[in-house]
Amino acid sequence: MTLTQKLADERRARLAAERLLDLKQAELFAANRKLGLHAEALSNEIVETRAEVETVRDENQRVKTDLRAANEKTEIAERRLWLSIETIQDGFAFFDAQDRMIGANHAYLKVFDGLGEVQPGVSYARILEVVVEEGIFNIGDIRPEEWLQQMLERWRQPAPPPLTLRLWNGEYIKLVDQRGHGGDIVSLALNTTETVRYEEKLKAEQARAEAASRAKSSFLANMSHEIRTPMNGIVGMADLLKDGDLSEEQDLFVQTIKNSAEALLVIINDVLDYSKIEAEKLVLHPESFDLERCIHEVMTLLQPTAREKGLSFVVDYDLFLPTMLVGDPGRLRQILTNLLGNAVKFTNAGHVLVRVVGTTDSATGLCELHITIEDTGIGIPADKVDHIFGEFNQVDDERNRQFEGTGLGLSITKRLVSLMGGDIWVDSVEGDGTSFGICLTLKVDEDLTLGPPALPAQVRRVLIVDDKAINRSLLQKQMEQMGARAVLCGDAKEAPDLVEQVDLVLADNAMPAIGGHALVEALRKSGWDGPVVLLSNESAVRDIHCADARVAVLKTPTVRRALFRKIRDLVQGADAMVSPDANACAVTKPDLRLMRVLAAEDNKTNRLVLSKLLKTLEIDLQFVENGIEAVDAFQKASPDLIFMDISMPKMDGKEATQRIRALERGGRVPIIALTAHAVDGDEESILAAGLDQYLTKPLRKEAIFNAIALNCPPGVRDPFPDEARPTG
Repeated sequence: MTLTQKLADERRARLAAERLLDLKQAELFAANRKLGLHAEALSNEIVETRAEVETVRDENQRVKTDLRAANEKTEIAERRLWLSIETIQDGFAFFDAQDRMIGANHAYLKVFDGLGEVQPGVSYARILEVVVEEGIFNIGDIRPEEWLQQMLERWRQPAPPPLTLRLWNGEYIKLVDQRGHGGDIVSLALNTTETVRYEEKLKAEQARAEAASRAKSSFLANMSHEIRTPMNGIVGMADLLKDGDLSEEQDLFVQTIKNSAEALLVIINDVLDYSKIEAEKLVLHPESFDLERCIHEVMTLLQPTAREKGLSFVVDYDLFLPTMLVGDPGRLRQILTNLLGNAVKFTNAGHVLVRVVGTTDSATGLCELHITIEDTGIGIPADKVDHIFGEFNQVDDERNRQFEGTGLGLSITKRLVSLMGGDIWVDSVEGDGTSFGICLTLKVDEDLTLGPPALPAQVRRVLIVDDKAINRSLLQKQMEQMGARAVLCGDAKEAPDLVEQVDLVLADNAMPAIGGHALVEALRKSGWDGPVVLLSNESAVRDIHCADARVAVLKTPTVRRALFRKIRDLVQGADAMVSPDANACAVTKPDLRLMRVLAAEDNKTNRLVLSKLLKTLEIDLQFVENGIEAVDAFQKASPDLIFMDISMPKMDGKEATQRIRALERGGRVPIIALTAHAVDGDEESILAAGLDQYLTKPLRKEAIFNAIALNCPPGVRDPFPDEARPTG
């Protein structure tokens, strides 16, 4: 090989080595670069990891700090909570879902003082056992096993009811337990000793108050009875004396006695009624009644006083308004008596008018009534109108009391109207009269499809003779509503000149110029022989004879039906003197037996009064002195009517009535209570015993006579002579 070749080979080898070296250097550089990048990335990662670690370390430190603060706050809150719970005077405990105590305050554990077993971890069942074993609660007569069972059953309820228990030392604990959603229970043991003792004190005070109320009621009942019993003798004997032959001075004395006694009775009634209303014990007793007849009954009772003062009583009852309604007739009579009594009391001349109008809803069967009581009296000053319905208030001042009374009448009236769901108001002009208005809604108890009573077809023209314009106006209104024409005459002397072509004459029996008897004679002398109805406000009609069958006498005020029935009887030729509404000439049948009346009354004075009141009647009257005798007399005599006193020795009227009712076979004898008791509850208890009616003493002649007339059975002699026949 030549040198040149050798040199060439070496050069080629050197070049290859250089290229290989360059290649290795490039690879090494690339490796170094890659290693540098990796180192850089690793370094960055280390830096980031260090930063994260530092952050986590800081966060952990903050968490530890916050956790430490939270724990401290929790400890403070728990300490404060338990401190608060410990300061509570009542027991407080927690139980878990397994009924084991988690914790309890000192007040709860104090009940178990000295019993170390009762502490957190003890079961509720074991606590109950400890209670029974140690006698901590007074469980009464119940067996311990039963008491434990009852307490556990209560505890296991979803919402245990509160329970009050008595401790051995007399204190009272009220257990109030509340179950949570997880089954845990919070138990409160409230010390209610003071509350229980206060309730016991209240109960004792309530018992004393009720005893005082019963004593008051008993006192009122006894007062009513003790006063009414002798008052019955005073009023009854005064009535009997007035029927005798008395001089003018003696008549004045008797009337004064009677007026004074009745004034005292008004005071007693007002006080009793006011006591009932104040105690909220006054209860209404609705029943079917005739409102128009009720008004006339009240007017009949007040008629003697009105007659003495020369006042006219007038009733304007809407002809097309129903009269049979459902309400409390007793309380309605009381309202009317108060208002009409005041009207008569404060009216010296003129008239007292009752006007009844209203509207009836056939769909509901209800009637809205407007009852107005008008008078022509002294009136009420404008500044006193709002004053009159107050308690113990009167219109006149105390320095010049012209009118006696309690001042309770209108207050009681207003409360009674309110109790009935109605309204009452007053309009008055001083010196020109007063008008009281009442609005009531009552249920109708009659067929609304029936029309009002009608005049006979023969009556088309009526002559009305009366010196009082208001009476003429009212009769004219009634006749014209019935389709008849009315001719008015204010002077009876002019009547014979107006009677031509008249079918009927309605005339006042007590006109100043000419009386009823003289008017009839004048009409007959003029040649007119048509029917005449004389309207009289006398208590009994004695001066009209029955020789003329075309003349009838009707006592006023009277219900419309009685007036139309009287007219019908006369026009149709019936002998009106034997109709139930006539006041004279009743036909008796001597072949009929007497009506048997039994009166049970232990008071000698009351027996005397009743016997004298009934002396004019044709009845078989028998007296007994107690309930035992009444039952015996009922079995022996079979009376048609019994008047039964309630307070009697040996057997009272209620028990006697019950025994009579038990002995009855088939028929039922009417038994009417005559009692001096008049407080709330008496009437209800009396009627519940089987009696049919309730009359309070002092006995009223009109009420006694009406009771006999209403209960007189068919087939007996008419008990009433002409002058004693009751009206209405």
